[in-house]
Amino acid sequence: MNATEANEPEQGTRDTESADEGAVQRAALVAELRARGKITTAVVKAAFRAVAREAFMPPGTELGIAYGYDSSVVTKRGADGAALSSVSAAYIQARMLEQAELRPGMTVLEIGSGGLNAAYIAEIVGERGRVVSVDIDPEVTDRAAKLLDETGYGSRVRVLVADAEQGVLGEGQFDAIIVTVGAWDIAPAWLRQLADHGVLVVPLVMNGVTRTIGFRRAGDHLVSSSVEVAGFVAMQGIGRHHEQRFTLTGPDGNDVTVRFDTDAPADPDGLDGVLATEPAEIWSGVTFPHQTSWADLYLWFAWYLPGFCRLSATDGSVLGRRGQWFPFGTMRGAGLAYLVIRPAMEGAGVEFGARAFGRDGEPVAAALVAQIRGWDRGNLRAVAPVFGYWPVGGDQSQIPDGAAVMAKTHGVVTISWPAEG
Repeated sequence: MNATEANEPEQGTRDTESADEGAVQRAALVAELRARGKITTAVVKAAFRAVAREAFMPPGTELGIAYGYDSSVVTKRGADGAALSSVSAAYIQARMLEQAELRPGMTVLEIGSGGLNAAYIAEIVGERGRVVSVDIDPEVTDRAAKLLDETGYGSRVRVLVADAEQGVLGEGQFDAIIVTVGAWDIAPAWLRQLADHGVLVVPLVMNGVTRTIGFRRAGDHLVSSSVEVAGFVAMQGIGRHHEQRFTLTGPDGNDVTVRFDTDAPADPDGLDGVLATEPAEIWSGVTFPHQTSWADLYLWFAWYLPGFCRLSATDGSVLGRRGQWFPFGTMRGAGLAYLVIRPAMEGAGVEFGARAFGRDGEPVAAALVAQIRGWDRGNLRAVAPVFGYWPVGGDQSQIPDGAAVMAKTHGVVTISWPAEG
């Protein structure tokens, strides 16, 4: 043994120190999740205190990342570098468990495997409960099953390879179904396997904007009982939805990618060279305080802004400096407009506006600003929207007056914004 080896702690000591630090990090994370209202029940609190998150992370993941409040960790990427599987951020895992209203003895289906979330579910439902976790990718399920075995949950979670769009044969109904991938629609099989009293928690993609919604049955349709802001990797298999993308090149050679979930322009060639035109700006007069989320404005755009699209751009593009523009806009005719902000007077926060390019830039920017003002006039900042889902074959004549309707493959989604108070 050399001098360096003599001064190193023994393996057992290092493992104990690591375990102790993990326990400290777990306690701190639980405290933060409770303080921010993401953990509200004793069963979810106990699960987060019991399960070692670091055991389900890729090798070498720092404890600070494993126990970060909003740190998601990619576990598999495709050939193009896109994330195919990941460990969701702690806050959304906690929130979805609360949305599912889990309790001991329940049967639960998890769609999208990773291991960690299934371990949390197993802790909550206990020995009398049943947990089934499915994923379309055998590499993902093999990893999840291995990690569950290593952490002592292998006998309590059944991990299966399946395309959940078609249901899970032979497993009967579930008290809760938790979907952990972005779903463009709600598969009929999920409704068949959801118990009458059950809760479906699903990150539902609506015109490119995702909300994790807790749904309960209300006769022949579903009504939201909870809503959370979150993003997820996209669903694969039969239920996958392909968005349309167009690439616009600026005069400096930098590209801007415009993405449409639905209703993409039939003839985008009219936008050739649009980024070389002089930009126009229109300001709304609508301000928002600092350190406040305006995520529901994006949701409003997705539902009510004609030509709604999302944008991404390389650094140095003509869109402007990052942090002063946001990737939500509209493209119609020969015009492209997107959301921008500027400091409000007297430090009151930021003011929303629109910047636009193209021959039709000014009217397109005006349309975007009109939606900002409409959202503001409705006093919707502090009011959570209510969602409904009406499967094909349901009585859609009962959709509430004033609700907006968005068509999906297997039904329609509705949104309404109740009056404040």
